[in-house]
Amino acid sequence: MGEIIACANQKGGVGKTTTVVSLASYLALDGHRVLLADMDPQGNATSGLGIDRATITSSVYDVLLAGVPLADAVRATDIEGLSVLPSDRSLAGAEVELVPTPARERRLKQVLQPAGEDYDFILLDCPPSLGLLTVNALTAADSVLIPLQCEYYALEGLGQLMATVDLIREHLNPTLTMKGVILTMHDGRTSLSADVATEVRRHLGKQVFDGVVPRSVRLAEAPSYGQPIAEYSPNSRGALAYQAITAELLVRCELQPGQALRDASDRYEIPRSAQAGEVR
Repeated sequence: MGEIIACANQKGGVGKTTTVVSLASYLALDGHRVLLADMDPQGNATSGLGIDRATITSSVYDVLLAGVPLADAVRATDIEGLSVLPSDRSLAGAEVELVPTPARERRLKQVLQPAGEDYDFILLDCPPSLGLLTVNALTAADSVLIPLQCEYYALEGLGQLMATVDLIREHLNPTLTMKGVILTMHDGRTSLSADVATEVRRHLGKQVFDGVVPRSVRLAEAPSYGQPIAEYSPNSRGALAYQAITAELLVRCELQPGQALRDASDRYEIPRSAQAGEVR
């Protein structure tokens, strides 16, 4: 049975979709069978993997609300082993349409269950809100991954998200675990990034990934070309960071990273201002 990981943060612009697309790509390149389910009506993960949303005939909306089989909606990507359950504009109405649906919080879990043996990892890209789509993702997931921008507004929202995770665990998904927090958009030139990184590590300790995602022009450019960073700029700082984080994710899943990921981890250096105990 593959592991289902929800990537969630109710604040937009924290690098959530970039994180999901990058991790999914490197997991597939490491030899794993991966499905990325795009739960965000904006569909950025879908377009970021080169899927033209105008060509989508069945999306996650149809799977959730129209009874379309999951296999009929899944699309292959240019990366071998990586498939995507695409999103389109129709998903924007799903929050309202799910309300009268029986067991509305468990709808995604029901549709994903048949695919459990087909994939090693199912990554869920949640919308930037704590509505029914995110609740469905957290209810279906085995664990939750939180990208956190190295800015104070993002830090303030972390408590609300953690409280939501606790509520999901209490009422809907008692086995939901915390996979960890990934620090994103770290700028080593500023005291702000260092302060936020220090504060998060002080409160959450080992739940915070060692790897840190830097601010990167290449990471920002890649979606406009419909490519993950693994294809667009595989030797960039952002690519190296996400390879190291993917290796760390596999270790947290009690799996052994492949040689390419181990080599990237050896070359990657954690910014001093993002290390535990570093104060500026």
